[in-house]
Amino acid sequence: MAVQQRKKSTSKRDSRRAHDSLKSPSLSIEPTTGEVHRRHHVSPDGYYRGEKVLNTEDEDE
Repeated sequence: MAVQQRKKSTSKRDSRRAHDSLKSPSLSIEPTTGEVHRRHHVSPDGYYRGEKVLNTEDEDE
């Protein structure tokens, strides 16, 4: 079983954790509606890359 021989310094530990911080999701603007949505996801209005792909509850009525 692996057992460490020396205590890892705080500098080495923090350097390893430097990339663990959360990043904000990349956002995109739908060209037809101008709605802001996550990249590669359907917008709340049901549009994806300028085409209507889902019927929303407002349109079913």
